[in-house]
Amino acid sequence: MNITLDEALQLMSVSRAKATEVGVPMVIAVVDAGGNLVAQQRMDDALLVSVDLSRNKAYTAVAVKVATHDLAVAAQPGAPLYGIHATDQGRMVIFGGGMLLKRDGRIIGGIGVSGGSVEDDMACAQAGVDALATL
Repeated sequence: MNITLDEALQLMSVSRAKATEVGVPMVIAVVDAGGNLVAQQRMDDALLVSVDLSRNKAYTAVAVKVATHDLAVAAQPGAPLYGIHATDQGRMVIFGGGMLLKRDGRIIGGIGVSGGSVEDDMACAQAGVDALATL
């Protein structure tokens, strides 16, 4: 089971509204359960680096089956996954903004948000995650 394009667009709309609320232009990406891009949007004036970061945050969450902010803890020097950020052709992101999308306990995709502080990125991604429950 994967997230559909229509669902992805709805989640992105909610995340985009949250980005507007916090006053930061973001790039929002949604991938399916295999890490393949379903949809991506770049708000006007969002950082160009956020295009790759948002997609890779969503991919990372799906690839390791954990939110990127949780992976960050395990990826610190001396921690069990230190160095993971250098794997998978540099696609692993070890700071917040990438979260899993689940339905009935099964991963159906991931959402990645980039453009603001880690806290802002996480809040916008969480808004999208929360919206999935209403679909």
